[in-house]
Amino acid sequence: MLGLRGPAFTFRHDPFLGDADEALVHWPDALVVMRDGVITGFGDHAAERPRHPDRLEVHHYPEGLIGPGFVDAHVHYPQMEMTGAFGETLLDWLQRYTYPTEARFADAAHAARIAALFLRALLRAGTTTAAVYGTVHEHSADALFAGAEGLGMRLIAGKVLMDRHAPDALLDGEDHGIPATRRLIARWHGRGRLLYAITPRFAPACTDEALQAAGRLWCDHPGTYVQTHLCETEAEIAWVRELFPAAASYLDVYVRAGLVGPRAVMGHAVHVTEGDIAGLRESGCGVAHCPSSNLFLGSGLFRLHDLAEAGVRVALGSDVGAGTSLSTLRTLGDGYKMARLRGARLHPAQAFWLATRGGAAALRLEDRIGSLEPGMEADLVVLDPRATPELALRTEGGAELADRLFALMTLGDERAVRATYVGGRLVHDREKAPA
Repeated sequence: MLGLRGPAFTFRHDPFLGDADEALVHWPDALVVMRDGVITGFGDHAAERPRHPDRLEVHHYPEGLIGPGFVDAHVHYPQMEMTGAFGETLLDWLQRYTYPTEARFADAAHAARIAALFLRALLRAGTTTAAVYGTVHEHSADALFAGAEGLGMRLIAGKVLMDRHAPDALLDGEDHGIPATRRLIARWHGRGRLLYAITPRFAPACTDEALQAAGRLWCDHPGTYVQTHLCETEAEIAWVRELFPAAASYLDVYVRAGLVGPRAVMGHAVHVTEGDIAGLRESGCGVAHCPSSNLFLGSGLFRLHDLAEAGVRVALGSDVGAGTSLSTLRTLGDGYKMARLRGARLHPAQAFWLATRGGAAALRLEDRIGSLEPGMEADLVVLDPRATPELALRTEGGAELADRLFALMTLGDERAVRATYVGGRLVHDREKAPA
């Protein structure tokens, strides 16, 4: 058993569908008790502590802020080493930077090295669950799953599927990558806290035959996920229209292939129509909002409030390498700026909902992660509102919870993550060397 004591927050309801100020639940002095990877007690410290044995080990963070671990619903781990590549829009960026970088993952040792660096970077950022893209190479997924298993992380991931419009070394053959995906599902899906995502890269990189094969595979393996990209840029949408003339829309390409529904997550969805929004809501499909990436590549302004208020399950994605950081806090800061450019305001409760409970809901894991309550998996982050002189100045004098969260998401980064717990185990401590 292990306890965490300190100020804590979670949610009582979705702040996009109800009063945002009332959505946050705050305990000035809370106790979270964890046993065998699960939260077994949570509440005000004075009331909760007597319910547990005197020998309970307690980590005390009186100046911290304990919350659910962050969820990153859309991220490409092989692109970590090319983050911040200069000067291209999406389609040119893929050809100039992304595909040459991913080609290096033909070397299994290279994949294992980057996977280990990536997972540690997630933990430093307070991210405890992620939906991750590998490369076309089968061992890119193996390396990531093996690393996550060693850390006890809940991870969703998959090998990329693509059979056209990329260098030959990155294309699946006539089998469309399906046999390799079947092997990966058999090895990893449901093993510990690991889940598999069938991963067509995006419609232009897949023939209709490949998408149909992926859809059949998803049907054959209930409980697995689908992750891909949707409506990221206007040029991409025009290309999809040329490549799939029989489809009514970009989203319809995936619908016709059987790749839309609960446990499917569409990345970006910047230029969606009202019909797309209705289709996403009715199908139960999740969407990953990637504001840092969309700003960096100039892809467009995501309609966050339109989708979330319509009842679409929206999560947050760092995207990396089109995004510029794995830090959820920095990504939320970009989300706030994007909302302002659309004339909206991203309330801190809404922001942290996307990064925790909302992200869990988009991944259909809200019964396991994303909030602090007994029975939930014990994935937590401890934030430090005084991590830098600027944050300390901004939050001095006992700022309200919403003000502290807003300061963290606009001034914070990895330095503001004091500690990260995965499955009830301390896996990152800012003050110590990695375990």
